[in-house]
Amino acid sequence: MIPLTFTADRLVAVYGLGTSGLAAARALHASGARVLAWDDDPARREAAAAQGIPLTDPEAPAWSAAAFLVLSPGIPDRYPEPHPAAARARTAGVPIVSDVELLARAQPDARFVGVTGTNGKSTTTALIGHILDEAGAAPQVGGNLGRPALDFEPAAPDQPYVLEVSSYQLERSAAPTFDVSVLLNITPDHVARHGGMDGYIAAKRRVFMGQSGEQTAVIGVDDDATRVIAEELRAEPGGAAVVPVSATGAVAGGVSAANGVLVDDLDGACREVLDLRTCPTLPGVHNWQNAAAAHAVSRHLGIDSETIAAALQSYPGLAHRQEVVAVIDGVAFVNDSKATNAAAAARALASYPAVYWIVGGRPKEDGLTGTEAHWGRVRRAFTIGEAADGFRTALAGRVSAHASDTLDIAVHQAAEAANADGEPGAVVLFSPACASFDQYADFAARGEHFRRLVADLPGTRGSLTAAHPGADAATAAPADAGGAP
Repeated sequence: MIPLTFTADRLVAVYGLGTSGLAAARALHASGARVLAWDDDPARREAAAAQGIPLTDPEAPAWSAAAFLVLSPGIPDRYPEPHPAAARARTAGVPIVSDVELLARAQPDARFVGVTGTNGKSTTTALIGHILDEAGAAPQVGGNLGRPALDFEPAAPDQPYVLEVSSYQLERSAAPTFDVSVLLNITPDHVARHGGMDGYIAAKRRVFMGQSGEQTAVIGVDDDATRVIAEELRAEPGGAAVVPVSATGAVAGGVSAANGVLVDDLDGACREVLDLRTCPTLPGVHNWQNAAAAHAVSRHLGIDSETIAAALQSYPGLAHRQEVVAVIDGVAFVNDSKATNAAAAARALASYPAVYWIVGGRPKEDGLTGTEAHWGRVRRAFTIGEAADGFRTALAGRVSAHASDTLDIAVHQAAEAANADGEPGAVVLFSPACASFDQYADFAARGEHFRRLVADLPGTRGSLTAAHPGADAATAAPADAGGAP
């Protein structure tokens, strides 16, 4: 736990007691802050009280006197309309901050790596952590992924924090200046939460806030928004060193992975490091971009390319992100529950040649827009959730689609269809392109249900590691085809 000594005896409010909010409340309470904590969910309030966290209704006058408010990332403070607690805080002049902000204040001398982007930030964060761990650097990895920032331990000398940071966290953070910042890509997602696309881009750009010539900005240049940001950063006098990464073409002074071959040009040597198509847990062009970014960060932190290459090959992958959970009678079953929008699903579709696609849930504003280029790979689609009928209508005439309604029905229908067709390289791909909240608490619960359903299927199990490599470079989608937030 991070000691927040600067909060001792200060009145601090925490609204939202999920994973990160509860960790913040614990750290503040343990540091001697006078904590005002609340959550709209009685079960979460009960869990916090059981850990000794004092609860105070946000209608109480004390909330208006707090030094600051730690607001959980999922709670809106501006758009599309502010939560009442956030509105009261702003009226009273109470600053709203994130847990990442508090970590940076508490550990000003630590080394920080920040990773963001609409798509791939979890995989890239985990990849960097895996590489550094393999190199003996003992990183602490988390933030928006896994371990909350304030559940970390104080950093040892030269021990890096590797943080996935969301746009929500970035817009509520003023203190962090990352030693190495990563922006992978930007496609429309969570736009309403930022008052439009310009607000979303501005929030993502904050990952480079405060950087100077002593820091490094690693930035994907495979989409228009990030290319513009890269040029703006290069033009800033005394700004950070800009390191471009690309999955589609060579980049001078950066790292690329066109055609799946990882090339390091950081020193102008243009050295081939690794054929990423030999890495079973990194299928597809989007993962090649993730690997290129992880390589660039790790090299900046002093790791040699040979160690990085070996770590990329041993990377175990992340749950719910193109996770091959089984191969049954020659058919691979891929859990991509984290694909909560069409852009993410497009990247998954681009990775496999013969897809039996389970898609649906609570649809986003863009529906299936951006996946169309890959419908030729889809042998049949099975639509579920609130989007079932609308998606089946959208696919009509292009893809054979069945309204399965629920995931259990879809898994059995897709498995039967893939086995009946007998097409080599068949993949049952659960890449929903939707939020989970119509039928599940979150994407992880949805992905776990998919895993259980697949585990119950009959048939002969095969090898996971050698199963169904991703699409080759001749047919794979460009990196700006889309992705997950």
